[in-house]
Amino acid sequence: MALSLQNRVLAILLFALLSFKATSSSHHHHHHHHGLKSLHFSLFQHETINRTGYIIVKGVAGPGVSQTTTPFGTLFAFQDPMTVTANRTSKLVGIAEGTTVTSGLDGLRSISIAKITLRLKNHSGSISVVGGTHNIKPSDHPVVGGTGDFLFVQGYITSSPVNLKGLTVTYKIEFHLYWPPYATHTSS
Repeated sequence: MALSLQNRVLAILLFALLSFKATSSSHHHHHHHHGLKSLHFSLFQHETINRTGYIIVKGVAGPGVSQTTTPFGTLFAFQDPMTVTANRTSKLVGIAEGTTVTSGLDGLRSISIAKITLRLKNHSGSISVVGGTHNIKPSDHPVVGGTGDFLFVQGYITSSPVNLKGLTVTYKIEFHLYWPPYATHTSS
């Protein structure tokens, strides 16, 4: 159930704090490298089955539904909170919303599509990601677009499982964002 949600954050996702110095591994770095402005930070996605993530269509083959697997063909939708630490009660800075389809007969792999809406100290807008997700291993997802301060952004996110036990599962989402020279991004 919660499994391919890591994928969602992809699913989930994309968020960070530019000048926000938080605890844990929620840190960011802002650089200019060969004409590209970049931003690197980490957030945490929290998915709770039947509260922030739901199975829409149950798949047809493979393992049953668990915290890390869903049957082949399962369609899952999510709208998960993104926080600055792995603690669900830490500061909310974004929402990861999207869908996954279980694409591996082993129930561990999915195709994920997500929009991550962020409200950070110096940046706000959304980041769109798409790609393949492995439910129990880190997965890279390309950034395919953005809005607001993330207009024209490029790069990737890495979604990694942090806690796959219990009703709520947690994924660390690392953002690696780059703005091309022609982007008129004005936030600093």
